[in-house]
Amino acid sequence: MTTRSSILLALLSLLALSACNLPLSPAYVPPQTPPTPNPEEELAVVTFRVEVPPDTPADEPVLLSVLDEVTGLVLNAHRYQMEAVDATHYVLGLPLPVGTVLKYRYSRQGNILAEEHLSNGRPVRYRMVQVLNPMEVQDVVSRWNDTPFNGESGRISGVLTDAQSGEAVAGALVTAGGAQTLSNSRGEYLLEGLPPGTHNLVVYALDGAYATFQQQARVAAGSNTPADIALQPNPRVDVTFVVHVPEDTPPAVPLRLAGNLLPLGNTFADLRGGVSTLAARMPVLSPLPDGTYGLILSLPVGVEIRYKYTLGDGFWNSERAANGTFRLRRLIVPPQPVTIEDTIETWHAGEAAPITFDITVPETTPPEDDISIQFYPFGWMEPLRMWSLGGRRWAYILYSPLDLVNTLGYRYCRADQCGHADDERTPGAYTTGQIVQTERDPLGVPDQIERWRWLENKLPAVSPSQAEVNSRAADFVRGVEWQTFYQPSITPHAERALADIAALHANTVVLTPGWTFTRQSPPVLEPVAGENPLWGEVMQWAQQARAHDLRLALRPVPRFPTAVAVWWSGAPRDFSFWVSWFDQYRAFALHHADLAARSGTQTLILGGTWMTPALPGGTLADGSPSNVPPDADQRYRQLLAEIRERFDWKIAWAWPYPAGGLELPAFLSEVDQLYILWSAPLSEDNPQAGREALRAEAQRRLEEDIRTIRERWQPAGEKDIVLALAYPSVDGSFTACLPDPFAECLPPEAIDYPAPELPLLDLEFTQQAAAYDAVLAAVNQTDWIGGVVSRGYYVPTVLHDKSTSIRGKPAAEIVRYWYDGFAP
Repeated sequence: MTTRSSILLALLSLLALSACNLPLSPAYVPPQTPPTPNPEEELAVVTFRVEVPPDTPADEPVLLSVLDEVTGLVLNAHRYQMEAVDATHYVLGLPLPVGTVLKYRYSRQGNILAEEHLSNGRPVRYRMVQVLNPMEVQDVVSRWNDTPFNGESGRISGVLTDAQSGEAVAGALVTAGGAQTLSNSRGEYLLEGLPPGTHNLVVYALDGAYATFQQQARVAAGSNTPADIALQPNPRVDVTFVVHVPEDTPPAVPLRLAGNLLPLGNTFADLRGGVSTLAARMPVLSPLPDGTYGLILSLPVGVEIRYKYTLGDGFWNSERAANGTFRLRRLIVPPQPVTIEDTIETWHAGEAAPITFDITVPETTPPEDDISIQFYPFGWMEPLRMWSLGGRRWAYILYSPLDLVNTLGYRYCRADQCGHADDERTPGAYTTGQIVQTERDPLGVPDQIERWRWLENKLPAVSPSQAEVNSRAADFVRGVEWQTFYQPSITPHAERALADIAALHANTVVLTPGWTFTRQSPPVLEPVAGENPLWGEVMQWAQQARAHDLRLALRPVPRFPTAVAVWWSGAPRDFSFWVSWFDQYRAFALHHADLAARSGTQTLILGGTWMTPALPGGTLADGSPSNVPPDADQRYRQLLAEIRERFDWKIAWAWPYPAGGLELPAFLSEVDQLYILWSAPLSEDNPQAGREALRAEAQRRLEEDIRTIRERWQPAGEKDIVLALAYPSVDGSFTACLPDPFAECLPPEAIDYPAPELPLLDLEFTQQAAAYDAVLAAVNQTDWIGGVVSRGYYVPTVLHDKSTSIRGKPAAEIVRYWYDGFAP
C-alpha cells in the first residue's frame, strides 16, 4: 500500500469516527435560499499618472504592478507597462471592477526588477485606490530601491473619527504616497517623508468596520497637510458560504477560507516568503453530510471581499482555476443575508503529482503542539499545519503550486515556530532543509523525527529552598511577563500560554505590545503590522487573560531597526530631534494608556532600559551625554498627568537594576510603582556558588540597594516595588558578565529572544532555577516587596533554549512552588 493510500485510509477512519458529531460552525444552518448569481462585473477605466525621480533610467520601462495580498504581494503580481509622457511622467489606463479596492505599486524593469521605496529606504508595500467610477489617480514615486532619495519632503496628518458617534477610530490603515501607518487610540495618524505633489489618500479598516475613504491630498515641501476624516461605520450581515470540493479532496482535513480582511487571515504584514495571510488565523469550514462544506461569517456591508479556499494558505494548496492560474474570488457584501455557493475546480496546477509527507514525531513532543511543515522554494515561507492522524503520526499532501518549482526544500517544526522549534536536522534560519524533487507520479515521503531542537528528552531535577513560605496579601503580584519578541503567528497560541501561566499560580500577566521606530531623523515611532501587535490582538489577549483569572499589566516596548545603543548614537539628538522625540513618545504612551484603560488593565508600565538616553541628564551607552533638553523632567511630569486623565489604575516605571543605578529621576515621584528590571549578579566570580550564598547575595542587594532606591523614591513607603526577574538558562546565568564574541560583556537580560544561537554559552538549566530560587527566597524574607514577575516568557510553545523564558524549564517549577506559597 502506498503512503498516500494509507494516509487517505487513516483520514477516512477519522471521518467515520466523527461522522455523527461533525463540528459545524456554531451559527451554521443548511442553505434554504438559492445561491446568489454572479452578474457580469461593471468596469470603469482608471487612469494612473505617476511622477518618477529624475534619476530613473530612460531605457528601463516603468510598470504598474497590481498586487494580490491574499496569495502574496510578490507571488501573484500582474505588471503593466506604462506610457512615457516625458522623462519623469508616465501614464496608464486600466479597466477595473467598480467597487474594487486596488492594491498596487510602481516598478522599473531593468536587468533586475526595481521596486519603489519610501524616502526613508523602507519598501513600499502597496498603494490603494477605490474604484467608484472612471477616475484619474496622481502619484509620486519617492525613490527606487537602487537609487537614493534626493529632495525635500512633507507630511500628511490628521484624526480619524466615527461619523456617527464622533469617537476616535483606532487601528485603521492610512496610506498615501506609498507610505502606510495605523491610526492610534486617539485616531491620530502621521504620514512622514512624502515627496511634494498630489497623492491619493486612502483610509481602510482592516476588518471592514468602516467604509473606505479616499481623496486627493496635496503635499508641499517642508509642510504639513492636515486631513481630519470622519469614517462611516458599516453594518454587518451574515453571509453563508457553501462550497463543493473536488473528488480528490482528502477527507477530514481543514478547509479554510483565506481573504483580504483581518478576520480572514490577512495580517497586513510582510511575512516570510512574501505572503501576508496565515493559515492558523483563517476561518475553517465545516464538512456537511452531503459532501459540501459550509461556513457563516458576519461581514461588513458594502465591503469588497477577495477570497479563496485552501488546504494550506493563500499560496500553498490554494484552489486553482481550470487553466492552472491562482483563483481569487470577489464579493461585494450585500445589505441582506445571502448564501454564496462556490465550486472549487481543482487543487492541481501543472503536470507534477501530489507529494505526501507522512511523519512520526518523538514521544517527547508536547501533546498540545500542532506539527507544521515549512517549504523553501526560494526562501523559507510561513509554516503550514499538518494533519493529525492520531498518536504521533502527522501528514500533509502538497498539491500546488508544484508548477512553479522542480526542487523544494522542507522541514518540520512545532506550533508554527519554524526557525525556533525545529526538527533537530534542520534548525535555525540558515538551512535549506531536506530536499524533494517533484515528479509526474504521486510521491510519498515517509519520515521519522528523532529529536526536536530545543526540546530536551530529560531535564535535571531541581528543588526549592526548604523554608517556610510567608503568604502575602491578595494584591501581591505573582506575575509572568511575555517576551517582547512578536510575530503574528503567536496569537493562535496565546490562549494556551495564558492557561500555562495560570497553572504556575500566577495572578498577573504582563503583556508587551509596542510600536516601531521607522525613522530616525525626524524620529517616527508608529504601529507597524507584523512587527507590533494590533489593537484588536491585545484586546483579545486581555479577554483571554481575564478568562483565566489573571490580572493585566501592559509594558509597551518599542522595536528598533538596529541595536538600541547604535540607534541612539546615530541619532542627531539636536533640539529639533528632541522636540519630535517627545511628541512621538507622548503619542506612544497615551495610546497604550488608552489601550490599558479599554482592555481592563490594572497596571501600565512605562520606562525601561531603552529610555536611558531620554531621561533627565541622560547618557549614551559609552557614557557621553545625550543632550536631552533641560526641561525633560517637566515634560515627563506633564505626560504622567495626561495619562492619569485617561487611565485610573496604577502607573509603574520600569527601572533597570543594577545598570540604572540607585538615583532616580525626580519625576518618578509621580508614579505608583517601581518595576525593577532585575538581572543582578548573584555571584560575580563563582558560577558554581551554592544555594545559601546566592540567597545571601540576593538578600544583600534587596536590603542595601533596592531599599535605598525605595527610600529615596518614596520615604513613606506607601508605594509598591515589584521585582521583574530575567535570568537565561545558560552556564554563568547569575554572573554579571556572559561571554560574547562581539561585546566585552553580555548582560543576562539581553538573551530575551527565542532560540538564541550563542555558541560561547553552554545550555544550563539548574543555574537559572537556582537564581530564581535565591531571589524568591530573599523576597520571602522581605515584607516590603510588592511582587515578583518572571520576564521573557515564550508564548507559542515550550522551548528548552538559552533564553530567559522559564516555560517548560526547571525554573518554572521553582516559580510554581513560591507563587503557590505566596498566594493568600
